[in-house]
Amino acid sequence: MPTNGLRYLRRVAALLAAGGVLAAGLLVALRAELPDTFVLEQGQPLAVESMPFLQAAPAVPAGSAAPAGVTAADKSANVTLTLLGLPVKTVRTVQQQRRTVQLGGTPFGVKMFTDGALVVAFSDIYTVHGSENPAKEAGLRLGDLITQANGIPVRTNEELTDAIAAAAGGSVELRYLRGQNQMTCTLTPVRERGTDAPRAGIWVRDSSAGIGTLTFADTEHGTFAGLGHAVSDSDTGTDLTLLTGEAVSVTITGCRRGSAGSPGELRGEFGGQQPFGDIKDNTATGVYGVLTNSAQAWENIPVANLQEVYPGEAEIVSTISGQTAQRFAVRIERVNMTASDPNRNLLLRITDPELLRATGGIVQGMGVIDNMDNTKKPRNTELLAVTLTMNRISVSDQHRHIKMDVALA
Repeated sequence: MPTNGLRYLRRVAALLAAGGVLAAGLLVALRAELPDTFVLEQGQPLAVESMPFLQAAPAVPAGSAAPAGVTAADKSANVTLTLLGLPVKTVRTVQQQRRTVQLGGTPFGVKMFTDGALVVAFSDIYTVHGSENPAKEAGLRLGDLITQANGIPVRTNEELTDAIAAAAGGSVELRYLRGQNQMTCTLTPVRERGTDAPRAGIWVRDSSAGIGTLTFADTEHGTFAGLGHAVSDSDTGTDLTLLTGEAVSVTITGCRRGSAGSPGELRGEFGGQQPFGDIKDNTATGVYGVLTNSAQAWENIPVANLQEVYPGEAEIVSTISGQTAQRFAVRIERVNMTASDPNRNLLLRITDPELLRATGGIVQGMGVIDNMDNTKKPRNTELLAVTLTMNRISVSDQHRHIKMDVALA
């Protein structure tokens, strides 16, 4: 074969090899972007709206190949997603009745008491021997949650103060949580020079309050959710361990516009009405609770499944003045179905002129609910994307905490 012919064949082979590598890389990248399980409405075929180029092969009922104890009664199936006929990933689909909830977007106040006394600051004590800090010397750190003192449960600042006072200057055995770990230490108060009073050298907090936005209410099941992230301590950043909590109405009284380097904030005041709900859980995706008063009028709306959310024009529902929620135009720039952070699965761009004038975009206190209103596909005009089958869409919903600190004697 002539030399030129060999060179041509080698070039073709090299191009084919490079194309194969690129195709394999593309399939691997797409596979990583797809979750293992999708939830479908009963009778609904699988279609990933954010990846319209993927095709779903005929479903294979999972009952015949299900793990022990799982039957076809759960209406699950295995579906292979393909690209130009090439298999990308086999996923599990589960058919469920679509849930309907009541659209939020209204502001509400959070009042929470922690299940212990949270260490939020240290204060050195001046003694006859110089400056000392018994709490630091005992091994306590900011964010530790003290739950027992000398075997007695501690749930409030006052209970911890009383336990230290009862020791009359003697050592106190403390049990506390550091993250998820139970730990113990011995704290020995020192006597303050000039007063001779025993001091522990710590400031603790047993409660917090702030404002946020209601995501949804479910009057059929008597539940609600809001915020889109955990309530955390404003000084230490530690997520608060919930003892009790309540949700109350709030009126937005003002707004400080956000700008580069300054997130801005909504300002509001708690109403005088009875709480509308009891908070039962404080999680990474928001607070969840039980409705005790569902007299508020909310709009019923079906919940979107994960694969039904896609880039395009949409709306957010939030309140920037008073108590009435408004709709504002946004654009969904990117959808991430496998984000490791449950609060970062959408990239939104604010496009509404009124919202941009009033707030500069998204400010602290605005828990954002994304009401899918993509006009290109009518199926999505009334779907609400919330944390039921996909993660919360709240953006920058920081709390303005009311500090309730006690310097322990």
